[in-house]
Amino acid sequence: MAGRFVYWMNVSLDLQIEAAPGENGGGDWMRIDEPLHREFNRRAADLALMVQGRRVFEIMESYWPAARDDRSLPEFMQEYGAIWTDKPKILVSRTRTEAPFHTRVIGENAVSRLAELRAETEGAIGVGGATLATALLDAGLLDELLLFTHPAILGSGRPLFDEPRPGETRDPVILDLLEQAAYDQGVTLHRYAIRR
Repeated sequence: MAGRFVYWMNVSLDLQIEAAPGENGGGDWMRIDEPLHREFNRRAADLALMVQGRRVFEIMESYWPAARDDRSLPEFMQEYGAIWTDKPKILVSRTRTEAPFHTRVIGENAVSRLAELRAETEGAIGVGGATLATALLDAGLLDELLLFTHPAILGSGRPLFDEPRPGETRDPVILDLLEQAAYDQGVTLHRYAIRR
């Protein structure tokens, strides 16, 4: 059985992932408390590996390896630091040729190489980054969406997927609901399979 590319993202009700450039996965509109973070930890620990674009990888690289041993942080954040640092990772980047923390770099021909990776991997492959997820969606390689929706309407910002290039269109993508859950502070989870 082949692997599954799962695009995992915190989103607003209007499917924005950032209210403004530079939020880098944060923002006051998100409501991430300990129970929700523990859910992130559980799901991240179950991934076979992670595939991240350069921007997402560098945000994670700058924080989580140090967090794993930072006793001033809550235990659940130290735990995620250990999960991220130890998990096998693929960095998709044309500008970096190497990366630490169990990370392999893919530069050229990224989509075809990721297709090969998916075919030889068992289990869920976490996808981090809208640019990367959009490329996988357009190539017919994205398998699931795992959306944690926060009760906020941002009105503008970075969308869940990038717009098609000028002159190109994208057919509607039909989804099947696999799982849903509700957490404290009004956050909901929806996991969808992309129908082929």
